[in-house]
Amino acid sequence: MIETMHVRVRRFMRRILTRPRIDLPLAFGLFILAGVGLVTLYSAGDSSLALVGGQAGRFVLGAILLLLISRIPPSTLRNWTPWLYAGSTALLVVVALLGEGRGANRWLNLGVMRFQPSELLKLTMPMMVAWYLHPRKLPPSWKDIAVVGLLIAIPAALIAKQPDLGTALLVTAAGAFALFLSGMAWWRIGVVIGAVGGMIPVAWHFLHQYQRDRVLTMLNPESDPLGNGWHIIQSQIAVGSGGVFGKGWQQSTQSRLDFLPEHTTDFIFAVFSEEFGLIGVIGIMLLYAFIIGRCLWIAMEARDTYSRLLAGAIGMSFFVYVFVNGGMVAGMLPVVGVPMPMISYGGTSAVSLLVGFGVLMSIHANRKMHE
Repeated sequence: MIETMHVRVRRFMRRILTRPRIDLPLAFGLFILAGVGLVTLYSAGDSSLALVGGQAGRFVLGAILLLLISRIPPSTLRNWTPWLYAGSTALLVVVALLGEGRGANRWLNLGVMRFQPSELLKLTMPMMVAWYLHPRKLPPSWKDIAVVGLLIAIPAALIAKQPDLGTALLVTAAGAFALFLSGMAWWRIGVVIGAVGGMIPVAWHFLHQYQRDRVLTMLNPESDPLGNGWHIIQSQIAVGSGGVFGKGWQQSTQSRLDFLPEHTTDFIFAVFSEEFGLIGVIGIMLLYAFIIGRCLWIAMEARDTYSRLLAGAIGMSFFVYVFVNGGMVAGMLPVVGVPMPMISYGGTSAVSLLVGFGVLMSIHANRKMHE
């Protein structure tokens, strides 16, 4: 009996090691990134164990969902996609009617927790675009491009109405990446980008005044140093004062003296830069680059069009999150409330990111086998 059990265990371990359901390099990169995030949050949150414990709990929940979703074949996810997209879009309508938040209706209060439905669209949007393009001849025709544009525009408009322009742009980018990765000709991409660029002057008049102020402040933060320019100026001071090697862990004066606003969420990367300096920033950027590169490798190894477009879009969207938050902290982009992935404090964002990586794990487990 003992020998039989031992054989079963050996077979089970061999199966796990030879055909794992998760991509071990990607999982290791995410584990390290989550650890860096918790260490940084402990410092930025004034050594609050409650804050770190809450974020760690969300990471655990996200990891459980990642493992569960990794067991679902991409073909099943593809069949669920229209319902997931419709459900997440419907939740945006519910938010418009019953939502709450500080100056914006972005959250649903579920009693035991608050939930931000717009985070779901960061995943269901590229899923829907990939689902639509999967059975069609690629590269897509103008008709297909127009349909995809409509699929993107509906939820993006609902999110922008909350108002949450930053998330609306990220959701738009997630869908656009799936479209661009479908093999669009460069001249068509140029036409689409030109058309979007031509709409910017019109869209400017529909922005809220505070959104216009953020753009203008980015161009010249010193014009209102004690008002709209405060965030950018204090963030740049934090980044610059870190120097090459940083001031050391828990030595960020900008956050501890409350000069830096939102230092556990939107501007936590400024705290990291001040404490760990240029060396730390290069290290974390290399880690992000490894994760993004691994996502694109999984996309190249994908079995079908749906999986390839979805995996590539998730990887490129992750890059946009890092780029936008880094540019915002450095004063190169407007302040749009985009968190630094896996480092900024935030429940819905962290869980939704790990759910997206669970989809990638599923695609990896069902990839093309070359042996």
